[in-house]
Amino acid sequence: MNAVIDAISTYARARPNHPALVDLATGRRWTYAALHAEVDRIAAWLVANLGPASGARVATLARNCAEMILLQHGCVRAGAIFVPLNWRLAQPEIQTLLEDAAPALILHDADLHLPGAIGRRDLISQLCALAASAPAAPPAQARQAADAPSTLLYTSGTSGRPKGVMITELNAFWGSTNFIHGNKVTWDSVFLCDMPLFHTAGLFAAARTPILAGGTLLVSQGFDADLTLARLADPALGVTHYFSVPQMAQVMWNRPHFNPSMLSRLSVYAMGGAPNPAAQVARFIRVGVPMSDGFGMTETGSNFGMPVDDHERVLSKPGSCGLPYLSLQVRIVDEDGMDVEVGEAGELWVSGPSVSPGYWNKPELTQSAFKDGWFRTGDLARRDADDFYWIVDRKKDMFISGGENVYPAEVEAALAELPAIAESAVIGVADEQWGEVGCAYVVVAHGHSLSAEAIRNHCRARLARFKTPKHVVLTDRIPRTASGKVQKHLLKYVASDLSGQTVAVPADSAAG
Repeated sequence: MNAVIDAISTYARARPNHPALVDLATGRRWTYAALHAEVDRIAAWLVANLGPASGARVATLARNCAEMILLQHGCVRAGAIFVPLNWRLAQPEIQTLLEDAAPALILHDADLHLPGAIGRRDLISQLCALAASAPAAPPAQARQAADAPSTLLYTSGTSGRPKGVMITELNAFWGSTNFIHGNKVTWDSVFLCDMPLFHTAGLFAAARTPILAGGTLLVSQGFDADLTLARLADPALGVTHYFSVPQMAQVMWNRPHFNPSMLSRLSVYAMGGAPNPAAQVARFIRVGVPMSDGFGMTETGSNFGMPVDDHERVLSKPGSCGLPYLSLQVRIVDEDGMDVEVGEAGELWVSGPSVSPGYWNKPELTQSAFKDGWFRTGDLARRDADDFYWIVDRKKDMFISGGENVYPAEVEAALAELPAIAESAVIGVADEQWGEVGCAYVVVAHGHSLSAEAIRNHCRARLARFKTPKHVVLTDRIPRTASGKVQKHLLKYVASDLSGQTVAVPADSAAG
């Protein structure tokens, strides 16, 4: 499709002197006119080094900074594909992503060691200086079509292998448009982005949305409860919109100096990334903070949200992720793909222009997940008679720790590398700080000895810390069905102290 979607160039003409982007760590600022010129120079530099409309991947391994926003938009104008990698991952995990994406250029922070990286150390912070020597603007024919991939975001795979979600500019436009219309976003909106820019919540919901609306984006290096509260309360910054996972809201609420008035300037406090306890929603709303739960995915963009001006209705629907956004069509189906009745649980399917065309280098997985115009989310949901939706369970075993998706199969694959482990099973268990954390049940092979700490150290060397099980339970057996499937629902009811002591588990079920 030949449509050109470029909010920055639009507002560079319509409101050239309006503040567009601020890097809070350095104090650097860009108006829309300055941002437009900077993005053009970066795009021209990329075209000069990679060629026009190349589809080449440009990867980053960097903490939040304004240059990541500049680079993403520069990639769009140059016809390259932006690939922000999760810097929290372990080296073997990062290497796997690099092998899959095969980037032509890797830009990274100086302190994030990346053996074999293409490019220079600390190129993120030098990007603007390098681009200054390039032509003023890229050629018009450099862009890819609006329905071609422009960003590649990696999300963990249920098989233990990562999935690269292809996001087009049409997807980005409609995902952000959904958020704009669902959350009172205007030209005067100011977003504070603490969420990581390698996640869809940061890169699109919190960062692309205000730029598409002509507002202002404040980029921070990351969440710090005290600093974030100070920024949200600062009248000079004038933050109107904030997006976080529930655990971040809980941490701020529990700070000794917290006062609800610190959030009084917010038009919307949007919540996503993990289940938000109904008690927390009520707690914030009753002190005047307009908290709105929602639901979205890397594959689908922003999909659902609570009506932000109707607090009574929000409080009457505890736990709901709200109503479908503007461009979304929704189905809840049974195992045969037939729509279920109101109030019944089934798999959530979504369709619309914000939905990704599929997974990078994974045609079979794309064909099974994106079928007949519908994306099969793998989440179990239900809706009520008022068309409010609830995510009631995960069809797969994934759990969420501090807003990060953790797939047990990936952790179990790492555990299987230890010869002393005969078998293992990983589940998510409740945790006051992170919402959920991993609990690994491990059967030690005959003739071997292994401590819980040794198991955790093994995982830390191979996995991100949020994937490393907080609890390790040594046991003599793992319950399985007659067909050999692990009965994880039984493990959740094991009465253990989660301290690494050997415990007994329930008997196997005869169910297949």
